[in-house]
Amino acid sequence: MTLSVCLIVKNESEVLARCLDCVGAFADEIAVVDTGSCDGTVEIAKTYTGNVGFFDWRDDFSAARNYSLSLAHGDYLMWLDADDVVEKDSAKKISEIKNEHFDMAFLPYEAAFDGEIATYVYYRERIFRRECGYRFCGAVHEAVIPRGRIIYRDAAIRHKKVKAGDPFRNLRILQKSVASGVALSPREKFYYGRELLSLNMLKEGIAVLEDYLSGEGWVVNRTEACLDLYRAYMLCGNGDKALDCLLKSFAIAPPTAEACCILGETFLGKGEYACAEYWYLAALSAPRNETCGGFVNRDCCEFIPCMQLCVIYDRLGDYERACAYNIRAGKIKPDNVNYLNNVKYFREKLGR
Repeated sequence: MTLSVCLIVKNESEVLARCLDCVGAFADEIAVVDTGSCDGTVEIAKTYTGNVGFFDWRDDFSAARNYSLSLAHGDYLMWLDADDVVEKDSAKKISEIKNEHFDMAFLPYEAAFDGEIATYVYYRERIFRRECGYRFCGAVHEAVIPRGRIIYRDAAIRHKKVKAGDPFRNLRILQKSVASGVALSPREKFYYGRELLSLNMLKEGIAVLEDYLSGEGWVVNRTEACLDLYRAYMLCGNGDKALDCLLKSFAIAPPTAEACCILGETFLGKGEYACAEYWYLAALSAPRNETCGGFVNRDCCEFIPCMQLCVIYDRLGDYERACAYNIRAGKIKPDNVNYLNNVKYFREKLGR
């Protein structure tokens, strides 16, 4: 089966070659759609493919994505951003995936890193059968509605930015929709609230997310909205309301590792070590379901709980157990400065 890789680009001359060098290992066709570059992006694209199209930007990522799909001819279509990177092991896996029988494949999208260690990941619909007629929807945070025979594979796509984009771009597009009288879908409302919070527009973001939670929405997004509201209310100095939002997430779905870490930090800050211990242990045992579609902070699943349990047991005088959790944390991040400092500390404390 053949695979077409589709990109939409604008002023990506710094990263496009890096991306397309990776793509060459598994793509049978590359389709690049430019939405208004003025920096040599188009010239770079043409050195990799003759399938370069142009699309007049109209504040609609789905429209541009769908146009890029229309230029592709492969049995399967895969989308990427210009600042995405596919490492060799993942490229090999993608070459194998395209020979499987499926309609849609979800792959992990690694979006934040500690050095080269991915700390923030979520699964995205990444490859789909062309004859199924899948299309993106949503002006921003565009997505393809899952249907058909779906598979999950671990070929990771790494989102490796080299420069900051326009932080207000997505907000402008969403506000344009609102101003034109378009009713936002629950998913769009969720992201609208998050955009506002990311720009420190706390009052406005809180209002949007509270409104979102009063209606319908995907369970995973609803629990994430509760954690977003927790952080926003804490920044506003309203700890009681923040805690209410955090606990509200437990009424929607079982506690995530991230929620457990938040509670552990709260109790640790108060010196209530037994409660802090309970929640950090709960974080370690919480299901690590990265294929749920939500955002997963991998640090909260193991590294942070281990480091904090090390702190707790050290303060309680249980140095053996504290050292054991530090060693466990070091297996995840062997170059972490705090871990390495703890190694020296416990060498002196325990005499080894």
